[in-house]
Amino acid sequence: MKQFSSNFYMGGKFMVVSVLLIGLLTGCGSNSDKTNEAAKQKREQVPSTPEKEKAKTIVFYGNSLTAGYGVDPSEAFPALVQEKIDSLQLPYKVVNAGLSGETTAGGKSRIDWILRQPVNIFILELGGNDGLRGIPIAETSRNLQAIIDRVREKYPDARIILAGMQVPPNMGRTYATAFRVTFQQLAARNNLVLIPFLLERVGGVSSLNLPDGIHPNPEGHKIVAENVWQVLRELVLSS
Repeated sequence: MKQFSSNFYMGGKFMVVSVLLIGLLTGCGSNSDKTNEAAKQKREQVPSTPEKEKAKTIVFYGNSLTAGYGVDPSEAFPALVQEKIDSLQLPYKVVNAGLSGETTAGGKSRIDWILRQPVNIFILELGGNDGLRGIPIAETSRNLQAIIDRVREKYPDARIILAGMQVPPNMGRTYATAFRVTFQQLAARNNLVLIPFLLERVGGVSSLNLPDGIHPNPEGHKIVAENVWQVLRELVLSS
C-alpha cells in the first residue's frame, strides 16, 4: 500500500563556491628603460581576476517528504540530490522549502515568500496531504495550477518539475485514480517535467519507512533521491 507524508518543516541546503585569488607581482630593479619595459610586459600578461560565478538555484517546494520529517536534514532526499550535484561540480545549490503539514492551499498562500529568491528549477511536491484529508481533487488541482502560474509569472525561464503523488486504496478506487491522474494532467497541460510517483519503490515498504509507515527512513530517502535524480539529472547537465 502506497502512502504519503502529512508533516513538514523548513530546511535548507548549502553550496560551496570557490574564489580564485590572483596576486599581481611587480618587480623591482634598475631605473633603465629596458628593465621598466620588461616589468610592464610582465604585468600585462597577468590575467585579470575572474568574476565569481553565481550558482543557479533549485527549489524543492513541498511537505514533510521534502523536509525530511524524522531524519537528519542531511539524510533527506533534497540534501542527497545536492550531493549528486556537487559530485559533478555543477553550479547549483538546493533550497529545501519543505514545510510540515503543508497542503496545496498552504503552498499557494506562501509561494510569494519563497519566490523572493532566484529560481532556476522549481520542484513542486505537494498534494499528498490533500489526498490523505480527502480534499476535493478539483481544489487540489486549482491550487497546484495557481502555484505553477505564480512561478512562471515571476520566473518565466524557470523549469518546473511536478512530483506525482498517490493515495492509499482505502481512500476509494475512484478518488485514488482521479488523484493520480490529476498530476499527469497538470504536467501535460503545463508542459512540465513529471516524476510519475515520488515514492516509487518506497511507499508501503515497511523497511524503507519510519514506524509511522508514512515517512521514508534514511534508506527510503536514498531511493526517493534516485527517483528525483532520474528526472533532474538531464536538466542540470544541459543548462
